[in-house]
Amino acid sequence: MDTAQLVAKATDIRRDILTMITEAGSGHPGGSLSCTDILTALYFGGVMDYDAAEPKKVGRDRFILAKGHAAPALYATLAHAGYFPVDELNTLRKLGTRLQGHPDSNLLPGVEVSTGSLGQGLSVASGLAAGLRLSGEDGVVFTVLGDGECEEGQVWEAAMFAAHQKLGRLVAIVDNNELQIDGCIHDVCDPGDLGEKFAAFGWDVVRVDGHDVDALVKLLGGLKAAAQPEGAPVAVIAKTVKGKGVSFMENQAGWHGKAPKPEELERALAELSAAVE
Repeated sequence: MDTAQLVAKATDIRRDILTMITEAGSGHPGGSLSCTDILTALYFGGVMDYDAAEPKKVGRDRFILAKGHAAPALYATLAHAGYFPVDELNTLRKLGTRLQGHPDSNLLPGVEVSTGSLGQGLSVASGLAAGLRLSGEDGVVFTVLGDGECEEGQVWEAAMFAAHQKLGRLVAIVDNNELQIDGCIHDVCDPGDLGEKFAAFGWDVVRVDGHDVDALVKLLGGLKAAAQPEGAPVAVIAKTVKGKGVSFMENQAGWHGKAPKPEELERALAELSAAVE
């Protein structure tokens, strides 16, 4: 996809995120909207090797959503990528649905690992990268973490392991929107400069505007092309805006886990449409 197509795709995904959460009456819009452009770049920018018709294809790249509460962003992305019908998005969080509040790998194709307990995703991604190297299988492992999630000690245990094991086919992308459910990350439990912290653990670190799809595609595609079985893992610090694309949600911690009302959804969808006209 070219830039205009990627922006349009990200907008469609944002519409679906907001619509499904409103329909469900619960969910996490803020952090889903902040990571939308990252997922769009990975799945539609030619970065990841995947096949929706063959979800377990040998040699595929893996994606792990460490911040599992942002499941609506992953679900909408997977639906648009062809893993399941887009119409199914409106079953989010309903009885009997495959679209649980957090991703369930036993129910939904394209979900590599069930996630939701914060801090565990990077450990899983590190284990996957180590396992792929041991088996000789190709594929890069990408994972998206929340910056608030990086307050969890297990994140840094995994970071230490990945650097020590020289997992060069592991890319951890931090959705750095600086907000968590209780407020600003620097007020709740300040993790400091996350780039400097990953570097101190032995990772290569790059920084990017997490809403610039061109920059994301170029960076992530380059990291994939350069990835080697042994080398330093890479941390991408992606500066983002919580609630991106909806004026009354942007930079508001209150929209971390609150569903829009129907009238708020109407206003949000109108803003998203106006932005791409």
